[in-house]
Amino acid sequence: MQPSDSDFQQNYFQLFGIAQSYQIDFARIEQQYRALQTLVHPDKSAHLPAVEQRVAMQRATLVNEAYQTLRSPIRRARYLLSLQGVDTQEATNTAMPVDFLMAQMEWREAVIEAQQTRDVAVLEQLEARMKHETHELEAQLEIKIDTEKNYADAAGLVRKLRFMEKLAEEIHVAYDEIDN
Repeated sequence: MQPSDSDFQQNYFQLFGIAQSYQIDFARIEQQYRALQTLVHPDKSAHLPAVEQRVAMQRATLVNEAYQTLRSPIRRARYLLSLQGVDTQEATNTAMPVDFLMAQMEWREAVIEAQQTRDVAVLEQLEARMKHETHELEAQLEIKIDTEKNYADAAGLVRKLRFMEKLAEEIHVAYDEIDN
């Protein structure tokens, strides 16, 4: 596994030598990441001319970006969909089922109330529910991408996961506010 110009032509799955799917072997990702890092770490090219150092830095950046993308369920799904030519339209398509939007509103109100009353127990319950819902969406995403190849529905699930990601951020902000 020697770094080469073809590294820049490979997708992240090819770079890590794994199958292009939503379900991945995290142990293999970790192993490949460590192996790639030993090859592309910028310290290995410190003695080279500036041009080659820049290329080495680009390779290291590519490996890090690929690693971060493959490890994150939502980023991995976005990337897989982009490889299929599917835009998740997270910025432009906010249409969601009414029941999902209502649940989001209720959760946000509960977070605000828990923050105002400084009720950590309620935040913990909300966080546990949010994690459970997120895992269910990720399981559906795996089916839509890997089994059904239903990329339009998968894009909708990514948009839902983005809502859940924002909810998680709000919960953590509430925790921080209570701690201060």
